[in-house]
Amino acid sequence: MSNQTIYPVLLGGGSGTRLWPLSRELYPKQFLALNGGQTLVQETLLRLKGLDNLAAPVVVCQEPHRFIVAEQLREINFKPLSIVLEPQGKNTAPAITLAALQISQLDPQGLMLVLPSDHMIEEKERLQQSILEAKPLAQEGQLVTFGIVPTKPETGYGYIRKGMGNQVSHFIEKPDLQTASDYVRSGEYLWNSGMFLWSVEHFLHELERYQPEILSVCRKSLEEGQTDGIFQRLNDAYFAQCPSISVDYGVMEQTRHAAVIPLPVTWSDIGSWNSWQDYHATDERGNVQVGDVVLYNSDNSLVHSTSRLVTTLGIQDLMVIETADAVMVGHRSQAQQLRALVGELKSQQRSEVLHHRKVHRPWGSYETLDQGTRFLVKRITVRPGEALSMQLHHHRAEHWIVVKGTAQVTCGESTFLLTENQSTFIPLGVKHRLENPGLAELELIEVQSGSYLSEADIVRFDDRYCRT
Repeated sequence: MSNQTIYPVLLGGGSGTRLWPLSRELYPKQFLALNGGQTLVQETLLRLKGLDNLAAPVVVCQEPHRFIVAEQLREINFKPLSIVLEPQGKNTAPAITLAALQISQLDPQGLMLVLPSDHMIEEKERLQQSILEAKPLAQEGQLVTFGIVPTKPETGYGYIRKGMGNQVSHFIEKPDLQTASDYVRSGEYLWNSGMFLWSVEHFLHELERYQPEILSVCRKSLEEGQTDGIFQRLNDAYFAQCPSISVDYGVMEQTRHAAVIPLPVTWSDIGSWNSWQDYHATDERGNVQVGDVVLYNSDNSLVHSTSRLVTTLGIQDLMVIETADAVMVGHRSQAQQLRALVGELKSQQRSEVLHHRKVHRPWGSYETLDQGTRFLVKRITVRPGEALSMQLHHHRAEHWIVVKGTAQVTCGESTFLLTENQSTFIPLGVKHRLENPGLAELELIEVQSGSYLSEADIVRFDDRYCRT
Protein backbone atom coordinates (compact mmCIF):
# COMPACT_ATOMS: atom_id res chain seq x y z
CA MET A 1 0.00 0.00 0.00
CA SER A 2 2.85 2.41 0.72
CA ASN A 3 3.77 2.33 -2.98
CA GLN A 4 0.39 3.56 -4.20
CA THR A 5 0.73 5.92 -7.13
CA ILE A 6 -0.27 9.55 -6.66
CA TYR A 7 -2.17 11.06 -9.58
CA PRO A 8 -2.14 14.88 -9.61
CA VAL A 9 -5.48 16.34 -10.67
CA LEU A 10 -5.37 19.98 -11.73
CA LEU A 11 -8.60 21.94 -11.66
CA GLY A 12 -8.15 24.40 -14.51
CA GLY A 13 -11.54 26.12 -14.54
CA GLY A 14 -12.33 29.68 -13.54
CA SER A 15 -12.29 32.96 -15.40
CA GLY A 16 -10.19 35.08 -13.03
CA THR A 17 -12.46 38.12 -13.34
CA ARG A 18 -11.07 39.71 -10.16
CA LEU A 19 -7.69 40.15 -11.86
CA TRP A 20 -9.09 41.85 -14.95
CA PRO A 21 -7.74 43.33 -17.23
CA LEU A 22 -4.65 41.12 -16.90
CA SER A 23 -6.82 38.00 -16.67
CA ARG A 24 -9.42 37.39 -19.40
CA GLU A 25 -12.14 34.79 -19.89
CA LEU A 26 -10.21 33.05 -22.67
CA TYR A 27 -6.86 33.52 -20.92
CA PRO A 28 -7.56 33.48 -17.16
CA LYS A 29 -5.13 33.93 -14.29
CA GLN A 30 -3.99 30.29 -14.05
CA PHE A 31 -2.24 30.71 -17.41
CA LEU A 32 -0.44 33.92 -16.41
CA ALA A 33 3.07 34.28 -14.96
CA LEU A 34 1.96 36.47 -12.07
CA ASN A 35 5.24 36.00 -10.23
CA GLY A 36 7.40 36.79 -13.25
CA GLY A 37 8.57 33.19 -13.86
CA GLN A 38 6.36 30.21 -14.66
CA THR A 39 2.61 30.41 -15.03
CA LEU A 40 0.41 29.34 -12.10
CA VAL A 41 -0.48 26.07 -13.88
CA GLN A 42 3.19 25.31 -14.43
CA GLU A 43 4.16 26.21 -10.85
CA THR A 44 1.42 23.91 -9.52
CA LEU A 45 3.02 20.90 -11.22
CA LEU A 46 6.64 21.88 -10.69
CA ARG A 47 6.05 21.97 -6.91
CA LEU A 48 5.45 18.23 -7.02
CA LYS A 49 8.75 17.30 -8.67
CA GLY A 50 10.67 14.94 -6.42
CA LEU A 51 7.64 13.14 -4.94
CA ASP A 52 7.89 9.36 -5.17
CA ASN A 53 5.38 7.40 -7.24
CA LEU A 54 4.05 10.48 -8.99
CA ALA A 55 2.00 9.77 -12.12
CA ALA A 56 1.28 11.98 -15.10
CA PRO A 57 -1.37 14.59 -14.29
CA VAL A 58 -5.03 14.71 -15.20
CA VAL A 59 -6.21 18.24 -16.01
CA VAL A 60 -9.86 19.28 -16.03
CA CYS A 61 -10.50 22.50 -17.94
CA GLN A 62 -12.99 24.12 -20.25
CA GLU A 63 -12.95 23.53 -23.99
CA PRO A 64 -11.56 26.98 -25.04
CA HIS A 65 -8.48 26.50 -22.83
CA ARG A 66 -7.43 23.05 -24.06
CA PHE A 67 -4.52 24.07 -26.26
CA ILE A 68 -3.20 26.59 -23.73
CA VAL A 69 -3.07 23.81 -21.12
CA ALA A 70 -1.39 21.39 -23.51
CA GLU A 71 1.24 23.92 -24.57
CA GLN A 72 2.04 25.07 -21.02
CA LEU A 73 2.50 21.47 -19.87
CA ARG A 74 4.70 20.76 -22.89
CA GLU A 75 6.92 23.73 -21.99
CA ILE A 76 7.77 22.16 -18.60
CA ASN A 77 8.04 18.59 -19.95
CA PHE A 78 4.88 17.24 -18.32
CA LYS A 79 2.90 14.91 -20.57
CA PRO A 80 -0.66 14.72 -19.23
CA LEU A 81 -2.43 11.45 -18.65
CA SER A 82 -5.57 13.17 -19.89
CA ILE A 83 -7.05 16.64 -20.38
CA VAL A 84 -10.77 16.43 -19.64
CA LEU A 85 -12.77 19.12 -21.43
CA GLU A 86 -15.86 20.44 -19.67
CA PRO A 87 -18.45 21.91 -22.08
CA GLN A 88 -19.48 24.21 -19.22
CA GLY A 89 -18.28 24.84 -15.69
CA LYS A 90 -20.18 22.80 -13.08
CA ASN A 91 -18.13 23.56 -9.95
CA THR A 92 -15.55 21.29 -8.34
CA ALA A 93 -17.52 18.12 -7.47
CA PRO A 94 -18.25 17.15 -11.12
CA ALA A 95 -14.75 18.17 -12.25
CA ILE A 96 -13.11 15.97 -9.60
CA THR A 97 -15.54 13.13 -10.33
CA LEU A 98 -14.58 13.13 -14.02
CA ALA A 99 -10.89 12.85 -13.09
CA ALA A 100 -11.61 10.10 -10.54
CA LEU A 101 -13.49 8.03 -13.12
CA GLN A 102 -10.64 8.41 -15.60
CA ILE A 103 -8.03 7.33 -13.05
CA SER A 104 -10.14 4.44 -11.72
CA GLN A 105 -10.08 2.83 -15.17
CA LEU A 106 -6.27 2.65 -15.00
CA ASP A 107 -5.59 2.24 -11.30
CA PRO A 108 -8.57 1.67 -8.95
CA GLN A 109 -6.17 1.69 -5.95
CA GLY A 110 -4.49 4.97 -6.93
CA LEU A 111 -4.44 8.15 -4.88
CA MET A 112 -5.75 11.46 -6.21
CA LEU A 113 -3.99 14.69 -5.29
CA VAL A 114 -6.52 17.41 -6.19
CA LEU A 115 -4.99 20.85 -6.73
CA PRO A 116 -6.49 24.14 -7.92
CA SER A 117 -4.25 25.41 -10.70
CA ASP A 118 -4.37 29.11 -9.76
CA HIS A 119 -2.80 29.22 -6.28
CA MET A 120 0.57 30.49 -5.11
CA ILE A 121 2.58 28.41 -2.62
CA GLU A 122 6.13 29.38 -1.81
CA GLU A 123 7.49 26.52 0.32
CA LYS A 124 7.65 23.48 -1.96
CA GLU A 125 9.37 21.26 0.64
CA ARG A 126 6.69 21.88 3.27
CA LEU A 127 3.95 21.10 0.77
CA GLN A 128 5.58 17.80 -0.17
CA GLN A 129 6.08 16.90 3.49
CA SER A 130 2.39 17.54 4.20
CA ILE A 131 1.45 15.32 1.25
CA LEU A 132 3.57 12.52 2.70
CA GLU A 133 1.87 13.03 6.10
CA ALA A 134 -1.54 12.82 4.44
CA LYS A 135 -0.76 9.67 2.46
CA PRO A 136 -1.30 7.08 5.27
CA LEU A 137 -4.63 8.73 6.17
CA ALA A 138 -5.75 8.57 2.54
CA GLN A 139 -4.72 4.91 2.33
CA GLU A 140 -6.86 4.19 5.40
CA GLY A 141 -9.94 5.60 3.67
CA GLN A 142 -9.87 9.19 4.90
CA LEU A 143 -10.71 12.08 2.56
CA VAL A 144 -7.88 14.43 3.45
CA THR A 145 -7.95 18.17 2.92
CA PHE A 146 -5.04 20.53 3.52
CA GLY A 147 -5.71 23.46 5.84
CA ILE A 148 -3.45 26.48 5.57
CA VAL A 149 -2.18 27.69 8.95
CA PRO A 150 -3.59 31.27 9.01
CA THR A 151 -1.25 34.22 9.42
CA LYS A 152 -3.94 36.91 9.76
CA PRO A 153 -7.74 37.27 9.78
CA GLU A 154 -9.09 36.80 6.25
CA THR A 155 -12.71 37.29 5.26
CA GLY A 156 -12.18 36.01 1.70
CA TYR A 157 -11.43 32.39 2.69
CA GLY A 158 -13.49 29.55 4.11
CA TYR A 159 -12.24 27.97 7.36
CA ILE A 160 -11.86 24.45 8.73
CA ARG A 161 -12.19 23.75 12.45
CA LYS A 162 -9.87 21.00 13.65
CA GLY A 163 -11.33 18.10 15.59
CA MET A 164 -9.67 15.28 17.52
CA GLY A 165 -6.43 14.08 15.95
CA ASN A 166 -6.60 14.76 12.24
CA GLN A 167 -10.37 14.77 12.03
CA VAL A 168 -12.34 17.73 10.69
CA SER A 169 -14.81 19.18 13.19
CA HIS A 170 -16.66 21.23 10.60
CA PHE A 171 -16.31 23.60 7.65
CA ILE A 172 -17.20 27.28 7.89
CA GLU A 173 -18.15 29.70 5.12
CA LYS A 174 -16.34 33.03 4.73
CA PRO A 175 -16.68 34.87 8.09
CA ASP A 176 -16.84 38.56 8.96
CA LEU A 177 -13.67 40.27 10.21
CA GLN A 178 -14.41 39.92 13.93
CA THR A 179 -15.21 36.23 13.60
CA ALA A 180 -12.09 35.65 11.48
CA SER A 181 -9.99 37.39 14.15
CA ASP A 182 -11.47 35.11 16.82
CA TYR A 183 -10.69 32.06 14.70
CA VAL A 184 -7.05 33.02 14.24
CA ARG A 185 -6.56 33.77 17.95
CA SER A 186 -8.05 30.42 18.98
CA GLY A 187 -5.54 28.36 16.98
CA GLU A 188 -8.31 25.85 16.22
CA TYR A 189 -9.02 26.97 12.67
CA LEU A 190 -7.29 26.66 9.31
CA TRP A 191 -7.93 28.29 5.94
CA ASN A 192 -9.70 26.00 3.49
CA SER A 193 -7.22 25.58 0.63
CA GLY A 194 -9.36 23.45 -1.71
CA MET A 195 -6.53 20.86 -1.97
CA PHE A 196 -7.23 17.19 -1.26
CA LEU A 197 -5.66 13.72 -1.15
CA TRP A 198 -7.73 10.53 -1.15
CA SER A 199 -7.92 7.12 -2.77
CA VAL A 200 -9.99 6.96 -5.93
CA GLU A 201 -11.89 4.00 -4.53
CA HIS A 202 -12.92 5.71 -1.28
CA PHE A 203 -13.82 9.00 -2.94
CA LEU A 204 -16.12 7.30 -5.46
CA HIS A 205 -17.68 5.30 -2.61
CA GLU A 206 -18.51 8.46 -0.66
CA LEU A 207 -19.68 10.21 -3.82
CA GLU A 208 -22.11 7.38 -4.55
CA ARG A 209 -23.46 7.72 -1.02
CA TYR A 210 -23.92 11.51 -0.99
CA GLN A 211 -24.05 12.62 -4.65
CA PRO A 212 -25.21 9.64 -6.74
CA GLU A 213 -26.64 11.89 -9.46
CA ILE A 214 -23.27 13.56 -10.08
CA LEU A 215 -21.57 10.17 -10.29
CA SER A 216 -24.17 8.79 -12.70
CA VAL A 217 -24.19 11.84 -15.00
CA CYS A 218 -20.39 12.10 -15.11
CA ARG A 219 -20.04 8.40 -15.87
CA LYS A 220 -22.51 8.67 -18.77
CA SER A 221 -20.84 11.86 -20.01
CA LEU A 222 -17.51 10.03 -20.26
CA GLU A 223 -18.92 6.81 -21.69
CA GLU A 224 -20.78 8.69 -24.42
CA GLY A 225 -17.95 11.13 -25.03
CA GLN A 226 -14.93 10.88 -27.34
CA THR A 227 -11.18 10.55 -26.87
CA ASP A 228 -9.18 12.88 -29.10
CA GLY A 229 -5.48 12.21 -28.42
CA ILE A 230 -4.78 13.57 -24.94
CA PHE A 231 -8.17 15.30 -24.85
CA GLN A 232 -11.23 13.63 -23.36
CA ARG A 233 -14.43 15.19 -24.69
CA LEU A 234 -17.70 14.73 -22.81
CA ASN A 235 -21.18 14.17 -24.13
CA ASP A 236 -22.61 17.68 -23.92
CA ALA A 237 -26.23 16.63 -23.52
CA TYR A 238 -25.52 14.36 -20.55
CA PHE A 239 -23.14 16.79 -18.84
CA ALA A 240 -25.66 19.63 -19.10
CA GLN A 241 -27.85 17.64 -16.66
CA CYS A 242 -25.12 17.51 -14.00
CA PRO A 243 -25.78 19.43 -10.77
CA SER A 244 -23.36 22.29 -10.09
CA ILE A 245 -22.00 21.61 -6.59
CA SER A 246 -18.66 22.16 -4.88
CA VAL A 247 -16.88 19.09 -3.52
CA ASP A 248 -16.80 20.80 -0.10
CA TYR A 249 -20.58 21.08 0.07
CA GLY A 250 -21.36 17.91 -1.85
CA VAL A 251 -18.99 15.47 -0.13
CA MET A 252 -16.59 16.88 2.46
CA GLU A 253 -19.31 18.44 4.65
CA GLN A 254 -21.35 15.21 4.48
CA THR A 255 -18.79 12.45 4.97
CA ARG A 256 -17.76 10.99 8.32
CA HIS A 257 -14.26 10.42 6.95
CA ALA A 258 -13.01 14.00 6.50
CA ALA A 259 -9.48 14.58 7.79
CA VAL A 260 -7.23 17.62 7.69
CA ILE A 261 -3.47 18.12 7.58
CA PRO A 262 -2.20 21.58 8.64
CA LEU A 263 -0.08 23.19 5.95
CA PRO A 264 2.25 25.93 7.25
CA VAL A 265 3.12 27.67 3.98
CA THR A 266 2.84 31.09 2.41
CA TRP A 267 -0.30 30.59 0.35
CA SER A 268 -2.82 32.63 -1.61
CA ASP A 269 -5.57 31.93 -4.12
CA ILE A 270 -4.78 35.34 -5.69
CA GLY A 271 -8.43 36.29 -5.40
CA SER A 272 -7.92 40.02 -5.91
CA TRP A 273 -5.33 42.63 -6.86
CA ASN A 274 -4.77 43.26 -3.14
CA SER A 275 -3.80 39.62 -2.53
CA TRP A 276 -1.56 39.68 -5.61
CA GLN A 277 0.16 42.75 -4.17
CA ASP A 278 1.17 40.77 -1.07
CA TYR A 279 3.70 38.87 -3.23
CA HIS A 280 5.54 41.98 -4.41
CA ALA A 281 7.93 44.33 -2.67
CA THR A 282 6.73 47.84 -1.83
CA ASP A 283 8.72 51.05 -2.05
CA GLU A 284 9.23 53.45 0.86
CA ARG A 285 5.75 54.91 0.31
CA GLY A 286 3.94 51.58 0.20
CA ASN A 287 3.60 51.36 -3.59
CA VAL A 288 3.98 48.29 -5.78
CA GLN A 289 5.31 49.04 -9.26
CA VAL A 290 5.43 46.54 -12.13
CA GLY A 291 6.53 47.39 -15.66
CA ASP A 292 7.37 50.80 -17.12
CA VAL A 293 6.03 52.90 -14.25
CA VAL A 294 6.98 56.30 -12.78
CA LEU A 295 5.20 57.43 -9.60
CA TYR A 296 5.40 60.94 -8.17
CA ASN A 297 4.01 61.96 -4.78
CA SER A 298 1.93 58.77 -4.67
CA ASP A 299 1.21 56.42 -1.77
CA ASN A 300 -0.05 52.88 -1.05
CA SER A 301 -0.94 52.21 -4.66
CA LEU A 302 -0.52 49.32 -7.09
CA VAL A 303 0.52 50.35 -10.60
CA HIS A 304 1.02 47.63 -13.22
CA SER A 305 2.01 48.32 -16.82
CA THR A 306 2.39 45.73 -19.58
CA SER A 307 2.84 47.73 -22.78
CA ARG A 308 3.63 51.43 -22.22
CA LEU A 309 4.78 54.07 -19.76
CA VAL A 310 2.31 54.68 -16.92
CA THR A 311 2.79 57.66 -14.60
CA THR A 312 0.91 58.84 -11.53
CA LEU A 313 0.78 62.17 -9.75
CA GLY A 314 -0.52 62.67 -6.23
CA ILE A 315 -2.61 59.49 -5.98
CA GLN A 316 -3.29 57.38 -2.89
CA ASP A 317 -4.71 53.88 -2.32
CA LEU A 318 -5.42 53.23 -6.01
CA MET A 319 -5.04 50.29 -8.40
CA VAL A 320 -3.92 51.21 -11.92
CA ILE A 321 -3.67 48.17 -14.21
CA GLU A 322 -2.68 48.75 -17.85
CA THR A 323 -2.69 46.31 -20.75
CA ALA A 324 -2.41 46.90 -24.49
CA ASP A 325 -6.18 47.25 -24.93
CA ALA A 326 -7.61 48.24 -21.53
CA VAL A 327 -6.82 50.25 -18.39
CA MET A 328 -8.51 49.74 -15.02
CA VAL A 329 -8.32 52.44 -12.33
CA GLY A 330 -9.96 51.73 -9.00
CA HIS A 331 -9.72 52.27 -5.25
CA ARG A 332 -8.01 49.43 -3.42
CA SER A 333 -10.98 49.13 -1.06
CA GLN A 334 -13.11 48.15 -4.08
CA ALA A 335 -10.85 45.31 -5.27
CA GLN A 336 -13.46 42.63 -4.51
CA GLN A 337 -16.03 44.50 -6.65
CA LEU A 338 -14.05 44.03 -9.85
CA ARG A 339 -16.19 41.04 -10.76
CA ALA A 340 -19.23 43.34 -10.91
CA LEU A 341 -17.39 45.71 -13.24
CA VAL A 342 -16.47 42.84 -15.55
CA GLY A 343 -20.13 41.79 -15.47
CA GLU A 344 -21.09 45.25 -16.67
CA LEU A 345 -18.54 45.05 -19.50
CA LYS A 346 -19.90 41.64 -20.43
CA SER A 347 -23.45 43.00 -20.61
CA GLN A 348 -22.13 45.55 -23.12
CA GLN A 349 -20.58 42.67 -25.12
CA ARG A 350 -17.10 44.11 -24.84
CA SER A 351 -14.49 41.84 -26.41
CA GLU A 352 -11.96 42.93 -23.76
CA VAL A 353 -13.73 40.61 -21.31
CA LEU A 354 -12.93 37.59 -23.47
CA HIS A 355 -9.38 38.05 -24.70
CA HIS A 356 -6.35 40.32 -24.94
CA ARG A 357 -5.23 42.12 -28.05
CA LYS A 358 -2.87 39.14 -28.40
CA VAL A 359 -5.02 36.04 -28.93
CA HIS A 360 -3.59 32.55 -28.45
CA ARG A 361 -4.38 29.75 -30.87
CA PRO A 362 -3.25 26.09 -30.95
CA TRP A 363 -0.80 26.94 -33.75
CA GLY A 364 0.59 30.12 -32.13
CA SER A 365 -0.97 33.56 -31.72
CA TYR A 366 -2.10 36.72 -33.45
CA GLU A 367 -2.11 40.33 -32.27
CA THR A 368 -4.16 43.18 -33.66
CA LEU A 369 -1.90 46.14 -34.46
CA ASP A 370 -4.29 48.57 -36.15
CA GLN A 371 -7.75 48.68 -37.64
CA GLY A 372 -10.09 51.00 -39.49
CA THR A 373 -13.40 50.91 -41.35
CA ARG A 374 -12.27 48.48 -44.07
CA PHE A 375 -8.85 47.27 -42.94
CA LEU A 376 -7.26 45.29 -40.11
CA VAL A 377 -3.54 44.71 -39.47
CA LYS A 378 -2.32 41.69 -37.46
CA ARG A 379 0.99 40.21 -36.39
CA ILE A 380 0.73 36.42 -36.77
CA THR A 381 3.16 34.02 -35.07
CA VAL A 382 3.16 30.32 -36.02
CA ARG A 383 5.13 27.79 -33.98
CA PRO A 384 7.50 25.37 -35.79
CA GLY A 385 5.66 22.50 -37.45
CA GLU A 386 2.21 24.02 -36.89
CA ALA A 387 -0.40 25.05 -39.44
CA LEU A 388 -3.57 27.09 -39.66
CA SER A 389 -6.69 25.44 -41.06
CA MET A 390 -7.49 25.24 -44.75
CA GLN A 391 -10.04 28.04 -45.01
CA LEU A 392 -11.61 30.80 -47.03
CA HIS A 393 -13.30 34.14 -46.36
CA HIS A 394 -16.42 35.47 -48.06
CA HIS A 395 -15.91 39.13 -47.15
CA ARG A 396 -12.20 39.89 -47.05
CA ALA A 397 -8.91 39.54 -48.91
CA GLU A 398 -5.50 39.29 -47.19
CA HIS A 399 -1.92 40.37 -47.84
CA TRP A 400 0.81 38.40 -46.01
CA ILE A 401 4.35 39.78 -45.51
CA VAL A 402 6.90 37.43 -43.90
CA VAL A 403 9.17 39.23 -41.41
CA LYS A 404 10.82 36.18 -39.78
CA GLY A 405 11.15 32.50 -40.67
CA THR A 406 9.75 30.55 -43.58
CA ALA A 407 6.09 30.19 -44.58
CA GLN A 408 4.53 27.46 -46.66
CA VAL A 409 1.47 28.92 -48.36
CA THR A 410 -1.35 27.12 -50.10
CA CYS A 411 -3.47 29.46 -52.21
CA GLY A 412 -6.01 27.84 -54.48
CA GLU A 413 -4.21 25.08 -56.40
CA SER A 414 -0.70 26.45 -55.70
CA THR A 415 1.65 25.67 -52.79
CA PHE A 416 4.88 27.65 -52.39
CA LEU A 417 7.43 28.94 -49.86
CA LEU A 418 7.94 32.52 -48.70
CA THR A 419 10.97 33.76 -46.75
CA GLU A 420 11.77 37.06 -45.02
CA ASN A 421 10.66 40.22 -46.88
CA GLN A 422 8.57 38.23 -49.36
CA SER A 423 4.81 38.61 -49.60
CA THR A 424 1.69 37.19 -51.23
CA PHE A 425 -1.96 38.07 -51.79
CA ILE A 426 -4.93 35.87 -50.82
CA PRO A 427 -7.99 36.87 -52.87
CA LEU A 428 -11.48 36.92 -51.41
CA GLY A 429 -13.22 33.53 -51.65
CA VAL A 430 -10.07 31.47 -52.36
CA LYS A 431 -9.13 28.45 -50.22
CA HIS A 432 -5.80 28.94 -48.44
CA ARG A 433 -3.59 27.66 -45.65
CA LEU A 434 -0.53 28.98 -43.79
CA GLU A 435 2.07 26.56 -42.40
CA ASN A 436 5.45 26.80 -40.70
CA PRO A 437 7.72 24.05 -42.10
CA GLY A 438 10.82 25.39 -40.35
CA LEU A 439 12.52 24.91 -36.99
CA ALA A 440 12.11 28.54 -35.89
CA GLU A 441 9.00 30.63 -35.30
CA LEU A 442 7.31 32.14 -38.32
CA GLU A 443 6.24 35.76 -37.96
CA LEU A 444 4.29 37.67 -40.56
CA ILE A 445 2.17 40.77 -40.94
CA GLU A 446 -1.33 40.25 -42.26
CA VAL A 447 -3.31 43.13 -43.79
CA GLN A 448 -7.00 42.35 -44.20
CA SER A 449 -9.24 44.45 -46.41
CA GLY A 450 -12.95 44.10 -47.01
CA SER A 451 -16.46 44.85 -45.82
CA TYR A 452 -16.49 42.46 -42.83
CA LEU A 453 -13.34 41.72 -40.84
CA SER A 454 -14.57 39.46 -38.04
CA GLU A 455 -13.13 36.08 -37.03
CA ALA A 456 -16.63 34.78 -37.79
CA ASP A 457 -15.81 35.09 -41.49
CA ILE A 458 -13.83 31.83 -41.55
CA VAL A 459 -15.05 28.73 -43.41
CA ARG A 460 -12.85 25.77 -42.40
CA PHE A 461 -12.35 22.76 -44.68
CA ASP A 462 -9.57 20.92 -42.86
CA ASP A 463 -8.15 21.54 -39.38
CA ARG A 464 -5.67 19.37 -37.46
CA TYR A 465 -7.02 20.77 -34.17
CA CYS A 466 -10.60 19.58 -34.81
CA ARG A 467 -12.11 23.06 -34.74
CA THR A 468 -15.37 23.63 -36.59
